[in-house]
Amino acid sequence: MTTNKDILLKECALYEPCSYIAGNTQSIHYKVIQECSKEQCEALIFRGWRRFGSMYFRPICQDCRSCESLKIDALDYTFSKSDRRILRKNSHLTTIIRHPTLTREHLSLFDRYHRYKHHTRDWDAPKSDPKNYYASFVQGHGDFGFEVLYFEDEKLIAVDLIDILEQGISSLYCYYDPEFNAQSLGRYTLLQQIEFAKRLNLKWIYLGYYVEGCQSLAYKINYKPSLQLQGRPEEYETALWKPLTSTDHS
Repeated sequence: MTTNKDILLKECALYEPCSYIAGNTQSIHYKVIQECSKEQCEALIFRGWRRFGSMYFRPICQDCRSCESLKIDALDYTFSKSDRRILRKNSHLTTIIRHPTLTREHLSLFDRYHRYKHHTRDWDAPKSDPKNYYASFVQGHGDFGFEVLYFEDEKLIAVDLIDILEQGISSLYCYYDPEFNAQSLGRYTLLQQIEFAKRLNLKWIYLGYYVEGCQSLAYKINYKPSLQLQGRPEEYETALWKPLTSTDHS
């Protein structure tokens, strides 16, 4: 799967406090890949990996399988009345899609969003650092990584980071201005991803991990039809996904 252009710089496993379940420790497998191709990126995402910059990672906890990779069937997704209301509410926004960049506007918005989440969800709220932001969201985008910028008039109010792959869109990270909470920007950006996928005839929206009981990830099971990855397939193994039903998370 690795080509001459895909250079594996580092591969390791780290043990650290769990990001999703308080009191747990998580084991994360990391790969740092320079100049990763779109094909290899998709092969990893399809097997439950996530990308931040040039770093690819997935949980490998031995005693816990709470992290479940989900993907939405975008081509078969039907917008609900609530979805259409949110799309109409934000139809006046200006949208720019381009390869990821780093500006003062990005950092300021990133800070405001995380301060808000610190107060409402008790997230960690480290001050954004240009080097960390660049390493996480700009570096390693290749020809497939993009940022979708949303503007209210000339004010940047949301940034949605995505990978546009051969079979789907991988949803990396989204942050927005808390002053515009009434516009449901988190939901709107995901609905826009689904619209992009339909327009491009891409089957999937790769949503990353769902963890039952984690409030910040609870929204992910509301988007149907969707599928759940079975186990943790290696790169040489076939990845199996099964339809996610309401009984899976009752």
